Amino acid sequence: MNKLTTVIGLSFAIFFLVGLATTLTRSMLIGFFDVLPVYILMIIAISMMIYEAFFDKK
Repeated sequence: MNKLTTVIGLSFAIFFLVGLATTLTRSMLIGFFDVLPVYILMIIAISMMIYEAFFDKK
């Protein structure tokens, strides 16, 4: 049950972050290179969430 709630919570957070990043790219005034730092930070944040949820068990 703990793994299931972790996976559900991670999926909600990942969908929110990806949706937030893709909303920025749909604007006509913002180019891809303007949003590139946002994508990099989203990848780092998502990988840190996955690492902390599944691999960091001290």
